Amino acid sequence: MAAVMLQGTGSDVGKSVLVAGLCRLLANRGLKVVPFKPQNMSNNAAVAQGGEIGRAQALQAMASRAVPSIDMNPVLIKPQSDTGAQVVVHGKVIGTLGAADYQHHKGELLSAVMQSWDRLRAGADMVIVEGAGSPAEINLRAGDIANMGFARAAGVPVVLVGDIDRGGVIASIVGTKAVIDEADAAMIHGFVINKFRGDVRLFDDGYAQIEQRTGWSGLGVIPWLAAARQLPAEDAVVLDAAAATDGAITIAVPMLSRIANVDDFDPLAHEPGVRLTMVPPGQPLPGDAALIILPGTKATITDLAFLRAQGWDIDIAAHVRRGGALLGICGGYQMLGQAIEDPDGVEGAPETVAGLGYLPVTTRLTADKRMVDVTGTSLRDDQPFTGYEIHVGQTRALPQVQPLLRLDSGEHDGAISPDGRIAGCYIHRLFDHPAQRGAWLARLGAQGDGVAQQHRVDQALDSLAASLEDYVDIDRLLAIARHSHD
Repeated sequence: MAAVMLQGTGSDVGKSVLVAGLCRLLANRGLKVVPFKPQNMSNNAAVAQGGEIGRAQALQAMASRAVPSIDMNPVLIKPQSDTGAQVVVHGKVIGTLGAADYQHHKGELLSAVMQSWDRLRAGADMVIVEGAGSPAEINLRAGDIANMGFARAAGVPVVLVGDIDRGGVIASIVGTKAVIDEADAAMIHGFVINKFRGDVRLFDDGYAQIEQRTGWSGLGVIPWLAAARQLPAEDAVVLDAAAATDGAITIAVPMLSRIANVDDFDPLAHEPGVRLTMVPPGQPLPGDAALIILPGTKATITDLAFLRAQGWDIDIAAHVRRGGALLGICGGYQMLGQAIEDPDGVEGAPETVAGLGYLPVTTRLTADKRMVDVTGTSLRDDQPFTGYEIHVGQTRALPQVQPLLRLDSGEHDGAISPDGRIAGCYIHRLFDHPAQRGAWLARLGAQGDGVAQQHRVDQALDSLAASLEDYVDIDRLLAIARHSHD
């Protein structure tokens, strides 16, 4: 078994995409390859084996042509507030910790990480490991399980990823060597430069300077890759610029403070007839929107208050008066109801708050979390969908309320208003199936492109893998990986 770990000079340097691309590249070479991320911090989660893992690891599993496993991401941290987060171990929630408490206890989770590592590597030819944040965060080194703490415990060699687009890439790589201790630095066998724009020959001297000052081998300079834009982003941080796509109809999504599973909207962003607008805090929802979608959230009650604080409830009311369509997904569905009850203090202090009141449903938050892959059809047009549920809380509807979806299990999900303009459900990735997405767009006066999201992502992974073959010294990377300790 061979293994290599990609660590970054900072967050958002492109590690997740590179791991996905390398997984597909090696799978295309016939290797049994699997991804692994010891610790992930993200509110974008996917279902795996009845538990949850980071959405990026589910994408990397797809790239590997492997079945997603809870062992691919044994520790998942899901922020609920600026200082506290839900801790998921082996796919299940074990509790909520403050940031300081987690730093104190995270070393205890190394055994859970190593259990997953041992199980995962046993059946693989190659494991591509992704770090989190940066090994240069030496203030967090004690008890580390995300970067060098894991690399040294597992004996996995490291390749450092630097992002030249943000500037200072020479200092960030050389500086990493300068601040980490010698034993950690000895784990790093090479580096790659990511997100390069322009003539790569202009960086020849900088590249040589990094090699000279660190003693690490350069494995390549990777340009901005168009295929990466077809892949789901790992975190909502990439949406901070309030990206909007072109199209005849506008679909608006307010960016809640704890927005989750943002890749629900990727299929809409790629539709040529849709202008998808992610609306940042402080900005009004567009008055010309044909559809407003309230997204999932890690903290429904908190984000409902946040929504009201932005004045978005007023924008939504005006939108509905104008005859616009409204959809809530997961936490957004809960917000559309009459009330949200939290008697056990699942999200904080026990309380009951009024919902937006657009659907005659009531939600009671519970500690139990439902995590399941689902398929089914929409009841109003009998179009198929695929997706998954991952949520706390049970939503009760009045007997006369029409459900939105019928699951193949025989259960119903969601609710829809009598005129069909307002709806909600718990299903993430609802728009992935082209027939389901096309039906929604047809009701808004647009035509779907008929492309399955999975097919679009699969093609992007192959394109990404082909590019990495051109720009990365894969033979050198494999030689480094074979230095891992079994």
